[in-house]
Amino acid sequence: MDLRALLEPTLEGLGYEMVDLELSNRGRMLRLFIDKPGGISVDDCAFVSRHLSRVMEVENVNYDRLEVSSPGLDRPLRKAGDFERFTGERAKVHTRIPVDGQRNFTGVLRGVRDDALELESEGKVLRLALSNVDKARLDPAELFAKPAPPRRGGRKG
Repeated sequence: MDLRALLEPTLEGLGYEMVDLELSNRGRMLRLFIDKPGGISVDDCAFVSRHLSRVMEVENVNYDRLEVSSPGLDRPLRKAGDFERFTGERAKVHTRIPVDGQRNFTGVLRGVRDDALELESEGKVLRLALSNVDKARLDPAELFAKPAPPRRGGRKG
């Protein structure tokens, strides 16, 4: 059974996007990453887990464990729509075949045009064919690199 073909439309019907599905332990452990506008809460994960457990029971999907989670700050980017949605955000991209002798790129997403991802890196816009993108993730490093705002009213000692 094609699990993606079963889960993706089910999730869409519930208002969620299937970001990724990982199978481990010979398919006995399912790890599902979901998203929706505004982000994912623990309640969303519990709701989806309960719903999918029933769906998979009806469809006779044999598994031992189901984990449902948000994609996290370093969300994987898989589809052209992902790159469009996160235009303006920083990302790390790994290509299958080197581009100008390089396979790893970090920069700001500038969208998709003519089946190519546009990524601004080191002052220039690179065009990476979507078919050549092996892995891509948002790069949350910038979120943690910003200095904390100054504290007001220090301790008196």
